[in-house]
Formats: sequence, C-alpha cells, structure tokens
Amino acid sequence: MLTTQQSGPIVFLTSSHAPSSWSKFLDMDRNQKVAHMRRIVRIRREDLEQEEDNPTWSFRNLFVSLFGRRGDKRGKTRATGKGPDAYNIYDRKPDFKNDYGWSLALDEGDYSPLKHDDFGVYLVNLTAGSMMAPHINPRATEYGIVLSGAGTIQIVYPNGSLAMNAKVTEGDVFWIPRYFPFCQIASRTGPFEFFGFTTSARDNRPQFLVGANSLLQTMRGPEFAAAFGLTEERLNEIIDAQRETTILPSATVSPPDAAAKVGGSEVEKVIRDFGSDVVMGFD
Repeated sequence: MLTTQQSGPIVFLTSSHAPSSWSKFLDMDRNQKVAHMRRIVRIRREDLEQEEDNPTWSFRNLFVSLFGRRGDKRGKTRATGKGPDAYNIYDRKPDFKNDYGWSLALDEGDYSPLKHDDFGVYLVNLTAGSMMAPHINPRATEYGIVLSGAGTIQIVYPNGSLAMNAKVTEGDVFWIPRYFPFCQIASRTGPFEFFGFTTSARDNRPQFLVGANSLLQTMRGPEFAAAFGLTEERLNEIIDAQRETTILPSATVSPPDAAAKVGGSEVEKVIRDFGSDVVMGFD
C-alpha cells in the first residue's frame, strides 16, 4: 500500500485530475523506466521471500506438522533422524478441575514442537448440565471437535448480540473467532468432551466474564457501578454472589446457600434483578 504512493507532499484530493501511474511511467526517460521496473521487481521479490520465512497459519500446515507428508513431490532426499517424542494429552493432569468438569491446555512451553507451526491444543470435559463459563480468547481463534456426548455452543458478537446458539454432538466441529465471547454447555443427558486447536502456541490467557475469577473482580469501584446505574454496595453484592469459577454447575445442580442471601433474597434473584437493571441482556 505504501509503495503505491508515488506523489509528493502535494496530492490530488480526487482521482479525476490525478495523472494515472501508466501516464507517469510513459513520461519517464529510458533510464528512469528501467530503474522503476527494477524497483518493482525487487519489492516483489522481497515480499515473496518474507512470505516464505513467515508462513501463515492454516489447517493444512497444522495437519502436515502433525502427520507429515506422504512423499516429497520435488524428489529431494529427506533427512532422517529422531523426531520429537509423542505427547499423550490424557497423561497430563488437568490445569483446572472441580465437581463439574476439568480442562487442560498445551502451549509451546509444554510441548516445544507446537512453536514451529504456532498452534496450541486443549481438552475439556464437562459433566452433565455443567457449563464452561463465558469467556473470550484475547490471543487466538479456537477450533473444537466434539469427542463424545452432546452440548450447546453459544457465541455472541463483541457488541453483546447473539451470534450463534447451536447444538453439537459427537463428530461435530465448531470454531470461535478471536475476541468473541462464548461458552460451552453440556447436555443434561451425560458428559460432554471436546478437544481442539488454538491459532497461537503461546499461553492463550482466556478472560472469563462471569464467576469468581471474572473480569468483574478487577473492575470494582464507583465508576463501574455508575455505568450500570447501581450503587457500589449493590455491585459488590452481585460480584461476591458468584462463588464458582471457570466451570459452573447448572441451576438444578447448584445447591441452595442460605449465606448467599442478599437483603432477604437468594443469589438467583440478585442476578435476575441485575439483568433487568442493565441495558444489555442475554437470551
């Protein structure tokens, strides 16, 4: 884009009076034309070399890295030697686990070959009716494959409107764009297990939007309360009412907690009232 800017500090505001690049080229003398063509060829060659040095992420590169190539079409002799040891993801202890499920993720720090093609791997198991808390991926797009069970994938646009609410079963594939809030909900009929890839080998650092470890914990204060039309005391009551983290139980599984009453009402009523107090809602 920048290399196409041929004019000096004074430019035409519209293209109606601006001379075309071809007419400028014709007005050049022979030496200027040769120099101009050489510069274009050199820029194109540098772009191609940069593309080869920095290949873009794709599923093709991912599967070639995992499974290798069947043959070298160019007939080159391939080097032989010991490759990296295989990694059994089921041998790894979960990064998080509670009564409602567990999850784990592999990045370049856990398995160095992931760094080469710049992707991560994750595995999640949810008990019947439980939910992976709504969160966003600030670093990567996420692709998932359902291994067993059934569930629901809910995704919303960054503006809060619903983007997708789809039921998935064993063998289905789904993907979540970067920065889009989403959650996975297990069916009440049984466990829901899925694994997948992220488009970054670095630690993804998901940002949870609800639960005891949500972003709300770091946004307490009078300014945030005023944005929702609440008092600071009521905002703290709502945030403190969220006891679970990361993987949440369904409403029927969650036991009643007398200590969680606020002003004589249950936590459930507090959250329901909060939904009517704010402008945006969730289906």
